[in-house]
Amino acid sequence: MDLAITQPSTRWLVNSLWQRGVHSPRSLRVVFDHWCLELPIMLTLMVLVGAIATGNAAIIKPSELALATAELLERILPKYLDEDCYRIVNGGAEVAQTLLKQRFDHILYTGSQHVAKIVLRAAAEHLTPVTLELGGKSPVFVDNTVNVGVSAKRVAWAKLMNCGQTCIAPDYVLCHADVKEKFIEEVKKYMTQFYGENPKEHEDYGRIINERHFDRLNKLMESQKKNIVHGGKSDRTEKFIEPTVFDDITFSDPIMKEEIFGPLLPIVSVQGADEAIKLINSGEKPLALYVFTGDKRLHERFMKETSSGSLMFNELLIQATVPALPFGGVGHSGMGSYHGNFTLEALSHKKACIIDPRPVPSGCNGNSLPPFSKTKKNITSMLTKVYSKSERRFFYGIKIIIVVALMAVALKLVLA
Repeated sequence: MDLAITQPSTRWLVNSLWQRGVHSPRSLRVVFDHWCLELPIMLTLMVLVGAIATGNAAIIKPSELALATAELLERILPKYLDEDCYRIVNGGAEVAQTLLKQRFDHILYTGSQHVAKIVLRAAAEHLTPVTLELGGKSPVFVDNTVNVGVSAKRVAWAKLMNCGQTCIAPDYVLCHADVKEKFIEEVKKYMTQFYGENPKEHEDYGRIINERHFDRLNKLMESQKKNIVHGGKSDRTEKFIEPTVFDDITFSDPIMKEEIFGPLLPIVSVQGADEAIKLINSGEKPLALYVFTGDKRLHERFMKETSSGSLMFNELLIQATVPALPFGGVGHSGMGSYHGNFTLEALSHKKACIIDPRPVPSGCNGNSLPPFSKTKKNITSMLTKVYSKSERRFFYGIKIIIVVALMAVALKLVLA
């Protein structure tokens, strides 16, 4: 596609050349491998819009685990998009492996770390750049300086959205020991307020995506049965798992060894921010980190002393809804970012472009041509020198004096 997004031109005074940055499409082929269980329509179409906007063609591989959505996309998109440019490819692991053998100019993948390594190895064969959004165990730290009720309400809401199956869902809570008991009671209260005494019958409460993930979550729940302080019921026939809270959890427990991706909420007791930061940094870097505190000094500490894809204070999830912010992970939680303008940057190449409006070399350009006389060397040295702030102010003052003098001369000539 013939499409390039350009930045405004600027003029380089040294040699009077026009310069601009041009965002050109990666290529006619970009693949999005979305083995994602969460929000499959949004995650697929959001990036597809960016691909279209940047002039890329795309092969879209929806998640085979969200079968109804995959079939819907395969049926609807060809009605509105040229199949020569945008193709839906459905199927399982075999189809994905076949796709990865092809040469693409960019691969964007949402899913697990295990599959991401397979994607990276395949991309390396062709030196193909990738964007990876991989999730992870996103922690919440609740300090003893906050409104515990508000914090618990927001955590309960974020944890149970889509039945816990969102990549930036709070995975576990590091709660200050002084407020832990109250926090747990408030979380239990709001979970019941949101979905009733019997969430299985509540029309707004979701289900686990498939049996395999139900069995994984049920096994985690059974392994921590003695720690359950709320919930704990399940029904495999409906893939239903009740909102469940665990107390007195340690980092050595099975539930802390993998991303939960479900409605299970472990609570870990800590003595304060120092211990919380130490525990967070002991694991892989999360996709999101949430901090509830009334102490503004902790804002700077968590920003400087932790590493995560995103960091929020006293709120959860909404970072993914702000198009002005990049969305992506770091380390095991991902590579690269997208959303809004960051999608355009991820799916295009920023190409340097310089235009010389004159067909003959200028005096400045001539200084770069041999033979190199002393005068040329002095001029080149002057033009390439990095000037101090005071020197730049001096030259700026000289420039102003010259401009004023020229204006005075011009005005005198006009009035003569």
